[in-house]
Amino acid sequence: MSFKALKARENEAWGSAPWEPMAARLAAIHDHLVARLAPGRGERWLDVGRGTGAVALRAARAGARVTGVDLSPVMVDTARRLAGEQGVGIRFEVGDAESLPYEDASFDVVASALGVFLVPDHAAARRELARVCRPGGRLGVVAWRADPEAERMHAPFWPAREPGAGDRRDWGREEYVAELLGQEFELEFEEGELRLTAGSGEEMWRLFTSYDGAAKAHVDSLHRPRAQEYRRAFIAYHERHRANGRISLPRRYLLTLGRRRGGSA
Repeated sequence: MSFKALKARENEAWGSAPWEPMAARLAAIHDHLVARLAPGRGERWLDVGRGTGAVALRAARAGARVTGVDLSPVMVDTARRLAGEQGVGIRFEVGDAESLPYEDASFDVVASALGVFLVPDHAAARRELARVCRPGGRLGVVAWRADPEAERMHAPFWPAREPGAGDRRDWGREEYVAELLGQEFELEFEEGELRLTAGSGEEMWRLFTSYDGAAKAHVDSLHRPRAQEYRRAFIAYHERHRANGRISLPRRYLLTLGRRRGGSA
């Protein structure tokens, strides 16, 4: 499958479920990213792969002039609605992180929380992040750390990565990100942990298949016996993380912070 076809499929998948409840559960990550990038009043801020706009809204409330770009028109429409309901002025646009529709050095800050790490062409993403960030500008990217236990649970039910597509887990490894982005950015790294909680493994499955568009689309594509097998494996895995009567699942992530080379600090 070509990258174009792959992104078209994922675009449709991400628009198949309302993301807002999942975004709310990721609030601590959004807070961490925005706090470390410290948006200033009037700064030109780009939020890449911004979903329903959680990071963009935080930056705009702090006074930044924010543009949010996402591949999914459904996500863009939702982000526009939420910003309008909250009276926050943000420019939301449909666009591809591998070919951003902006001039060179257009932004003081470029951010992506669990967005750009999903793109198949990592070299193109690197080029675009660097191209649109002005010399001396700031970068912030969040990606999940690898989770071997969870991956072993999911692996039998998901197709193999498309040939030539980058491994999204690599964005969660300092050595890989340093090699990918270190020529254009002075980098530093921070690790964070988010705890995903629910009353039961069954509740976690409902969240996974109701509000994560990619997961919902994939589970819906499985034959019913296979989907039921996946459900049982998923619930059993999460029940192993029960403590004090609730599921409490730790998810580690890597926050990459960068300063664009070629300008003053």
